[in-house]
Amino acid sequence: MQLLETHIAKKQEKSIRFQEYGVGIFNTVSTKSAIKKAIKKELIFIDGILATTSKFISGGEKIKLYQSEKNSSFKRLKLDLEVLYEDDFLAIINKPAGVLVSGNKFVTITNALPQNLQKSTQKDAVKPQPIHRLDYPTSGLLLVGKTSSAIQRLSLLFKKKQIQKTYYAITIGSMCDAAIIHFKVNNKNASTKFKVLQSVKSERFKYLNLVELQPKTGRKHQLRKHLSSIGHQILGDTIYGKSDLILKGKGLYLHASKLEFEHPITSENIIIFKEFPKKFTRIFKHIKTN
Repeated sequence: MQLLETHIAKKQEKSIRFQEYGVGIFNTVSTKSAIKKAIKKELIFIDGILATTSKFISGGEKIKLYQSEKNSSFKRLKLDLEVLYEDDFLAIINKPAGVLVSGNKFVTITNALPQNLQKSTQKDAVKPQPIHRLDYPTSGLLLVGKTSSAIQRLSLLFKKKQIQKTYYAITIGSMCDAAIIHFKVNNKNASTKFKVLQSVKSERFKYLNLVELQPKTGRKHQLRKHLSSIGHQILGDTIYGKSDLILKGKGLYLHASKLEFEHPITSENIIIFKEFPKKFTRIFKHIKTN
């Protein structure tokens, strides 16, 4: 293995797990998920000992990041992404449906980012990293960090629930106008606020609804599970939908349409909206949102 980077841990008032401390300390591995992946691949050593997710950092530890020989050759992914906002610190892109954000596959948003974004000129510039996830079949806005400090601060904004995400879905069945769903996901408390904007009659599904969704927590598959739990599955959901109501071949009708937050570096109020995919407008010809 080849040594990539060395970091001396800063003094901590209270010991912190390495997988939390490690976010942003390396230029090449900067997110929490990337740190966990590097630990799993046995690429990080702390004071000469293989790092673990349970290791605590107090300060003064010498942390070394290595590169696996298997990853020494890099193939560039050619995948054009729509960039809706970009500066020297962060970017917001439109994720196509049917593409993984990250993972062991070659075709991922993460692998496509360097070819679609301008390189940051900041001293702590890193390989662009997604700050959050969108499901494989979900389209829409994805927030990306371009520097270590931006990644750390954006991650903190998510943790403090200071980044507002708005999704839109097409659901099945006659729904009430608005409500908040409280339903545990993966044994953790989860809540989603929803509002029905429009409804149309459907020969097969009786009613289809255009629904605005604002998740108050960020659990895996939360929106899909929540809507299914109240009997109004998202159109095209092949995992959480009833088999006789599944629409095949059109994908999932779930779109991350709006991001709103305070820029962690410039303090600018960022509001980005991405219009609906064509498959939405084929059902709802004249979509009105607030």
